[in-house]
Amino acid sequence: MATYTTETVTSSVRRWIVPAEEPWGAAAEEVSKAWGAAAAACRVARGLDEDALLPGDALWFHVRDDQVVIEFTTETPDRGGCCDCPHEMEA
Repeated sequence: MATYTTETVTSSVRRWIVPAEEPWGAAAEEVSKAWGAAAAACRVARGLDEDALLPGDALWFHVRDDQVVIEFTTETPDRGGCCDCPHEMEA
């Protein structure tokens, strides 16, 4: 018999979207506001102090056609049900 475990992980993506229509793009002030709000929310989601430095890969910036998108992802393991306990399977 083989022994195995399984797990389920739920990912959540939080996004701040700043309009960046051509030909002007996005104003630095608006990107800065969104960046600050995203950083604050990321600290809360990770249980960090409000003045803690974020790792360099905590926030991601993407450019869409007419938007600047700032995002971060959190993952939550599902601890319920039988999927977190060892199972035996006949080979």
